[in-house]
Amino acid sequence: MNDAELHPLADDALHLLIVDDDRRIRQLLKRYLQGEGYRVTAAESAEAAYDHLRGLHFDLIILDVMMPGQSGVEFAAKIRAENTPLAEAPILMLTARSDTEDRVKGLEAGADDYMAKPFEPRELALRVASILRRAAPRAPAQTAPGKNAVRFGEYTFDPDRGELRQGDDVIRITEREREMLRILVEKPGETVSREALGGGGGAANERTVDVQVNRLRRKVETDPTNPLHLQTVRGLGYKLAIER
Repeated sequence: MNDAELHPLADDALHLLIVDDDRRIRQLLKRYLQGEGYRVTAAESAEAAYDHLRGLHFDLIILDVMMPGQSGVEFAAKIRAENTPLAEAPILMLTARSDTEDRVKGLEAGADDYMAKPFEPRELALRVASILRRAAPRAPAQTAPGKNAVRFGEYTFDPDRGELRQGDDVIRITEREREMLRILVEKPGETVSREALGGGGGAANERTVDVQVNRLRRKVETDPTNPLHLQTVRGLGYKLAIER
């Protein structure tokens, strides 16, 4: 009996891509996540993953850092640089290293979250579900911003639609960036701690939150080194300076 017969999937099941060179981990995660109701495709390398990406849509990518050929960090950076819907797909990065620098490199490349190996499949499934909740489909783009939209400089962020615009142009942001903006606009002009911006879990590390803020600044600041909108409150956290 094959996996599809063991775990019949709904027609609208969310589709996950696992990219890991360890065959045992690929099989374990594929079987477990299918049991959780997800459609799962697995690839043993970045090169093999590209073949799947050409013809399939994925709702989330689970990506190993250390792989032969192109690394997970390089793969994530390439995806994020492309002007396609895939550029917005959440990325959960897996690393066998606990070193902060490796996690920072993954987040700089565009990962939304990370987990250190070894891990329990149940823990990973919970993390996947949490990321997908944040990435739930949003209302289609509209010309006019919603009533809860917040403006700062040339930019407008609509927390209901999770949409960041510069004038009429929609700016692509990752799910972590979208979640951070939602947290900031809930307290406009007020200081938000790094812990709150981390959203709990692995991303709450202060260093990684700083990395994600810097990545977001490159999208909403003319000069990210001298930010006007996303400001640092030394020793406390960050605040979003908005127009009243």
